[in-house]
Amino acid sequence: MATPAPPASDKPWLSYLTIDLLVHVLNRSIFHPYIAWLIPLCLRAAAKPYEAPEFIAACVWAGAVTLLAILQVVNKRIAYGLPREVDWDEEVVVITGGANGLGKILAEMYGMRGASVAVLDVAKPEQESEGFESVQFYTCDVGDAAAVQKAKGQIEKDLGIPTILINNAGIVNGKPLLQLTAAEVTRNFNINLVSHFNTIRTFLPGMLASETGGTIVTVASVLGKLGASHLSDYTAAKAGLIAMHTSLSAELKSSTAAEGPSGIRTILVTPGQLSTSLFAGMDTPSSFFGPVVEPVELAREIVRMVDAGESGEISMPFYARWVEWIHVLPVGVQRVARWASGVDTAMQGFGQQTTVKQK
Repeated sequence: MATPAPPASDKPWLSYLTIDLLVHVLNRSIFHPYIAWLIPLCLRAAAKPYEAPEFIAACVWAGAVTLLAILQVVNKRIAYGLPREVDWDEEVVVITGGANGLGKILAEMYGMRGASVAVLDVAKPEQESEGFESVQFYTCDVGDAAAVQKAKGQIEKDLGIPTILINNAGIVNGKPLLQLTAAEVTRNFNINLVSHFNTIRTFLPGMLASETGGTIVTVASVLGKLGASHLSDYTAAKAGLIAMHTSLSAELKSSTAAEGPSGIRTILVTPGQLSTSLFAGMDTPSSFFGPVVEPVELAREIVRMVDAGESGEISMPFYARWVEWIHVLPVGVQRVARWASGVDTAMQGFGQQTTVKQK
């Protein structure tokens, strides 16, 4: 029997054209050193003389692109040092908020490899992942320090000492500030901010004592750099995470406990809108400049950096890497930019929902 064809998308082809796609193509073409040096080689193959303006311009361009690539490597090495060696026979991964969304995808990606994974969440997975015997689920309110400490004891008994911590748990209320109750504000900060302190204080000592070190991944949000209407509690917590990550990284670099060939690697993740249930009711302001990020793509980038033993920041989509520069603009220009982007109107009506969205 013939396989039925997949349903055709009703989206116009232009909707798939984004600034991220254009940047991706450029980075792998004229902005790639290898491709850049092919241009003068092709010109020589076409018998262009060395003194030809086209050949000189091509060489200058290739040299500039190569120099930029070298400076990026040097900058990364100075900022983060050498990567740590990741040995998957020894690594134990802890993922908070791993029952669904981004956390569940990360758990399944590591589960496919047979890595030891502990998922901490208050809710059972929406859909059980079959065939991942190495992925263990632990019911735990990560906003409760005692509950995290209790889960640690069970994880160490079942899997071993955790060496990779992915702090992903998060919720959103999506209401104007004056409509938030005290209980909602408290729960927001407990899950979105305090939970990171609970898990890091619980699992970091074991990483420092490990011969291979460890990796801490902080999943924040680009909104922690921008702020947004109807998200005062959420953005405040995410801004706190960004500040906490910076302070933690500074402490680890200055601490003698983190020195040596291993040490602790830290990764800050500041994504834009994800196509998960967390912001399912949010209007996308601009699909070209601010496309919705697929959680699989973000998970793949997190896994790549963790596997490489690197520190750094993951910002997706493209605008999230440079959004801080908006703060150097005059306030009036900032206001126009926020109006044009729609960042402060995207959540209107979202707060009318009766249930709190979770990652």
